[in-house]
Amino acid sequence: MSLLILMRHGQSMWNAANLFTGWVDVPLTQKGIDEALDGGRKISHLPIDEVHTSALIRAQMTAMLALSQHQSTQTPIFQYEASSESLSSNEGKMAAWAQMNSDADSSQVLPVFASWKLNERMYGDLQGLNKQETREKFGDEQVKIWRRSYDVPPPSGESLELTAKRTLPYFAESILPSLEDGKNVFVAAHGNSLRSIIMDLEGLSREQVLSLEVPTGVPIVYQKQEHEWTRLLEF
Repeated sequence: MSLLILMRHGQSMWNAANLFTGWVDVPLTQKGIDEALDGGRKISHLPIDEVHTSALIRAQMTAMLALSQHQSTQTPIFQYEASSESLSSNEGKMAAWAQMNSDADSSQVLPVFASWKLNERMYGDLQGLNKQETREKFGDEQVKIWRRSYDVPPPSGESLELTAKRTLPYFAESILPSLEDGKNVFVAAHGNSLRSIIMDLEGLSREQVLSLEVPTGVPIVYQKQEHEWTRLLEF
């Protein structure tokens, strides 16, 4: 049976600075790098056939650092898809020019797919603000609602419910078919994008998901048994 490996990115520079990050594209700290490497060592023995990550650098760094510890000899290579609208753009050039020679050994390629649909919640007007200072300004209860409620977004941002409206269709259309084909899939993403996926996999209620924590750099492994997802490991 195929495995689904989920891992939240390691500590980012704005995690360390206690700032709301959302879609602001900041890299990992040294601690985050170490977390990604350690998470990678914990899953180094598990076969991986396909990788999905968000469009944000902290998730992509985590995926590549984790894979650097893997026992496989395959090379992770980002896959680019060009739409009819992007053929003349740089994105279109990447799709057209980032191709291997047809005689190259494709069996040594580990395909990596990046999508904004796996991005963190967009925190809107809170992005870049200090979390403690925001609590002092708006009150602990209001900030808790913005951060942990299911359907109340921060000003100009996304709720967990809105985040799920992009992550779950992506999971169903781009990840689940590979799992059903027997492939093992590694997903490196974010606290809230992964919370929305875990909520769906485990059938959590809106109330139960409020207490769900996804730690940084910790792999969570699932396997589908009959019609239910079973959490096998959390390292």
